[in-house]
Amino acid sequence: MVLRAINEANSEILVAVQELSLPSIAEALVKRHRQGVRVKLVLENNYSTPWSEQHPVDLSPHQRLRQNQLQALGGPDAVLLLRQAGVPMIDDTADGSSGSGLMHHKFLVADRRVVVTGSANFTASCIHGDADDPRTRGNVNHLLRFESLELASQFAAQFTELWGDGPGGAPDSRFGLNKKASVPQQVRVGNTSVQVLFAPHQRSDPHNGLQWLATQLQGVRSRLDMNLFVFSAQNLADELAQLHARGVPIRVLADPGFANRPFSEVLDLMGIGLPDRRCRLEAGNRIWSQPLPGVGTPRLARGDKLHHKFAVLDGERVITGSFNWSPSAAYQNDETLLLIDSPLLARHFEAEMDRLWRGAELGETARLRRGRERARRSCGSGHAMDQPPSQQAPSVDSKTEAESVRLDDPAPFSINRQV
Repeated sequence: MVLRAINEANSEILVAVQELSLPSIAEALVKRHRQGVRVKLVLENNYSTPWSEQHPVDLSPHQRLRQNQLQALGGPDAVLLLRQAGVPMIDDTADGSSGSGLMHHKFLVADRRVVVTGSANFTASCIHGDADDPRTRGNVNHLLRFESLELASQFAAQFTELWGDGPGGAPDSRFGLNKKASVPQQVRVGNTSVQVLFAPHQRSDPHNGLQWLATQLQGVRSRLDMNLFVFSAQNLADELAQLHARGVPIRVLADPGFANRPFSEVLDLMGIGLPDRRCRLEAGNRIWSQPLPGVGTPRLARGDKLHHKFAVLDGERVITGSFNWSPSAAYQNDETLLLIDSPLLARHFEAEMDRLWRGAELGETARLRRGRERARRSCGSGHAMDQPPSQQAPSVDSKTEAESVRLDDPAPFSINRQV
């Protein structure tokens, strides 16, 4: 899908993606650049240096693992190919900063007419699986292709703000909170209504992504399916509690690697409190007294992640994009949120939900029980885990310390920057 959009472009290709490491995509972009197509690329600064030029001694364990996996692909260094061909590219330090929370976009705009976007980075681990482990099939992701001048203009405008004058120009690129705050924009793609919102925002901004998501959840009437890499926003868990109280059927699947972390709202839905490494529960956390029956984690090949960020509302509307349901996505990162009003598309996403639901582990898993037992041994019987669930309204500010864990997709997490 990505290669098709690149190869069909006649005049311009704009790419903003956290990581691009697939040689085939780099080679296609280089070819179009040499044919006179304007190619511009924005990357996250952690992934804008050619991996083949990095010395393993200077890398974190996470980065060394990534380097080994890219070497195992057996192809050229994608970023080096682009640089050697003179393809113009910048990262999120181009504004003179040390980088935004994360440049977490995943979109391509061709000829200001076609948009390809979704949850997938342009990497082997996102699309094919890890080259050093044939059991993997790739992180569970999706991509969408839109043909719409109106929607493409919204994405092109976001890209233009990131780009500024481009490489070597004035330091007028804008990332993170330095960008002009976005407001939801409603466009038409054929007969389909699509709403688009770009993050981040100040916490006080009523248009921030978490408030926008809460508004969409408040409108659910008949059923809700959620398929999320990260779910760590207390205000959204509170909205689910309201839906559950109204009798709305809810299914939630989350990535196994993050569902069981102390900051995860998935634990709240299960009625479980898990202390952090300091034996503390989050301040203001609200653990459900009656666990939600339809919450769990899918069974995936070891090394693969559930990297979706979608919800299906009433079988009619789809929320998607690069946006993890977390405070960091709302208040720090460069992100995309989409609301697509399409029963047909909703059926496709529900089919994906059904596929992952089959064989999913619901409720407390053996892995989680082992984690709770380790916490009990480490923290003793009098730690915060034994306190009764809080009945106080939670605050978004309670999701800070845990969010310092890097929640990224190409390889196992490391403590670094924020998602």
